[in-house]
Amino acid sequence: MRTTLRQRAAAAGLGLVAVFGMGLLASCDKIITEPPIPTLTPTSNDVSGGAWKTYIVNADSIVGMMAPLDSTSDTYKAELNDIKQLQSALTPEQTADIQYWSAGAVLRWNEISRKLVVKYNVAPIVGTPPNPKVPFAHPPFASRAYALLSVAQYDALVCAWQAKFKYGRRAPFQADAGIKQIVPIVKDLPSYPSEHAVVARASAEVLKYLFPGDSAQLEQQAMKHLDSRVWAGANVRSEILAADSLGKIVAAQIIAYAKTDNANKAGGTASYWTNATNFTDPKKWTSLELPFRGGMTPEWGNVKPWNTPPIATLRPGPPPDFATVEFDASLKELSNMSDNRTREQWRITDFWADGAGTETPPGHWNIIAEDIIRKYAQSEIRAARTMALMNTAIMDGGIQCWDAKYFYMLPRPSQMDPNIKTATGIPNFPAYTSGHSTFSGAAATVLSYIFPNEKTVVENMAIEAAMSRLYGCIHYRFDNDTGVAYGNKVAEFAVARGRADGSP
Repeated sequence: MRTTLRQRAAAAGLGLVAVFGMGLLASCDKIITEPPIPTLTPTSNDVSGGAWKTYIVNADSIVGMMAPLDSTSDTYKAELNDIKQLQSALTPEQTADIQYWSAGAVLRWNEISRKLVVKYNVAPIVGTPPNPKVPFAHPPFASRAYALLSVAQYDALVCAWQAKFKYGRRAPFQADAGIKQIVPIVKDLPSYPSEHAVVARASAEVLKYLFPGDSAQLEQQAMKHLDSRVWAGANVRSEILAADSLGKIVAAQIIAYAKTDNANKAGGTASYWTNATNFTDPKKWTSLELPFRGGMTPEWGNVKPWNTPPIATLRPGPPPDFATVEFDASLKELSNMSDNRTREQWRITDFWADGAGTETPPGHWNIIAEDIIRKYAQSEIRAARTMALMNTAIMDGGIQCWDAKYFYMLPRPSQMDPNIKTATGIPNFPAYTSGHSTFSGAAATVLSYIFPNEKTVVENMAIEAAMSRLYGCIHYRFDNDTGVAYGNKVAEFAVARGRADGSP
């Protein structure tokens, strides 16, 4: 059985952060073996889930169009027989697919999204025109991808839950003793429509929109997921098809929302951001990249937030003026750090770096959230709620942070003092406030609300993530302190939403 990161940490006497670091070191090996993740078996079916408040979709209007086959009909009986025939000839590959997808629909598709972010988290060549099939999955883009995916999953599952407990359809193995449970099926959870299928379709469609170059692969993964639930004896084919249609309807509404959130305008005016002469003021941030590249997503602060009022109303006060004792002390602290960095500070810097070719800081927190969700055995709909609340808070935090960055245009420490030696790459955008700190503060606040027993753990992780940017000498201490504080502040709007969404 797969042990969680938390269990491995306890056995080794380490914190959860340290175990993540060990995993990164282990990735240097040529062969990596990972024990299979067990079937996700929730502690509750969350029977009230169909009444929870959605983000975009009107669940009542969608569910009203749905009705299952009569369980006494010849068509339904034929579907039961189809399952038995399929199960009598399962191949090893099909059995492996059943096991893979049984680990959790929400979490598996979140994992798929993280892999896509890793693949596309590479800056384009300077001067190349934008290519929609090859997006640059930098942290703001990634935060939006995770948020859209999580909202689609959550809204789709609220719709599915409403139908499930409206119709109360028994699972196939309960209707026909000849059908095997290849993997444990969630007890007493109605099978119509399939919760796995609705997540698969909603997830695949949203990810196709975000990563169109991978559409064929995403469709292949979705079809394997759908088929696996029939092979497992969890659903008859009509329950899959109904959920597939529902997932498409939900995804279409999420994508329509995404097309109006201003993210397509976040790159700013090309003529301005590609002209190096626009960045000659020594008191303002300038790109340190060679060849010159304009700052990343300068208009991200104008993207539509999920939970907050207009972001500019939450803008923090200005950073310390260059002529102040506070700023001078902050710069000297970094100069000393760059000359006397300890091995532990190096480790923390590397662990939280989350640079190019990674899941990004928002993705890092999705990995942390997954481990906690599995620890508490949340149902599919509750796991989706957790991810939606956290990822919308993270995205809102990023919007607030980018608004402050390009409003104040504070230079990076190494721009102010070229003798400062950084321990990680210098991000191509202004310093104040810290994105890592804001993302982490937002994530920790939401996870502390949902999992109060984990409050100390996740808050300490957020503090360490913020400090990693100081250790790396790419942020002043006040960048990080303000970032965490405003990440907390933005996330409180998501927490308020959670308290009012009808979930027990």
